[in-house]
Amino acid sequence: MVTLKPLDAIANSSDKIVQLKPDVLTLDVEMPRMDGVEFLRKLMPQFPIPIVMVSSLTQKGKQITMDALEAGAVDFVTKPTTNVAQGLNAMLMSLRAKVKIASNANVSHWKNKPISRRSAPSATANHALDESTDKVIVIGASTGGTEAIKKVITKLPSNSPGVVIVQHMPPGFTKMFSERLNQLCSMEVKEAETGDRIRQGRILVAPGAMQMEIVRSGGIYQVKCYAGEKVSGHCPSVDVVMNSAAKQVGRNAVGVMLTGMGSDGAEGMLAMHKAGARNLAQDEATSVVFGMPKVAFEKGGAEKLVAIDNIASNVISLLTGK
Repeated sequence: MVTLKPLDAIANSSDKIVQLKPDVLTLDVEMPRMDGVEFLRKLMPQFPIPIVMVSSLTQKGKQITMDALEAGAVDFVTKPTTNVAQGLNAMLMSLRAKVKIASNANVSHWKNKPISRRSAPSATANHALDESTDKVIVIGASTGGTEAIKKVITKLPSNSPGVVIVQHMPPGFTKMFSERLNQLCSMEVKEAETGDRIRQGRILVAPGAMQMEIVRSGGIYQVKCYAGEKVSGHCPSVDVVMNSAAKQVGRNAVGVMLTGMGSDGAEGMLAMHKAGARNLAQDEATSVVFGMPKVAFEKGGAEKLVAIDNIASNVISLLTGK
């Protein structure tokens, strides 16, 4: 791993990268003259390297972090704001864990890729979708998931069934993530709140540090968000939302497991499969980290592995039976 100091990042970073060939870089979101995002946009098409951002919890820091994830960063950690001594130790432990994960990340797809700052909703998203009533799409993701989620849901038409998403992300970032997706998608996207209805044309993202479940009230589906213990190492947990989908939605659900480290969601997706749901997982070639999709497939929860660019069309086929 190489940590670039601000002036090095501006003046000598390319030379250092060529010389040292690091497995992972850590990068601060805020640097003089060139912020971390601008550095990423210049770096990734030339030298695609797994990068873990070090972020502040200020509004600007959050915005830059989300931009960095869009520009190719694998993951991020947040700087402590209170009880700095204890918080710094926790941050360093998290950073060590995420650097280890990032060392196995696949970022080769960024090579020679022109990086657009923002994009308009996909034309695919304007196509009509038939026979979508009372269905629910459940998506789980972790490392590399912010971009994978964007690639899937921006291709879903505006009349798609309701979507619930668990992306491993701390509080404060899931709201901004949702707001950004809302600008790009044909569907409405919002950070979930207890009582929100899962309905056609809406996507609900689990809030950071909260578990989210699907509950049924009469003939409608809603979400319940609550502070809870970590499940499968995470809060929010993909296992929690997928187990609830198995119990409450059954054969009317479609599950999607995207890139991520570990096995969160594998048991929940298997429960969905046993309840009659149809499930897919992202393939190894297009996953940043082929952990969660691999385990979900090996355990039998996911029927097949699909390249990220084809997941939306496969989900539509499962929903329509075509």
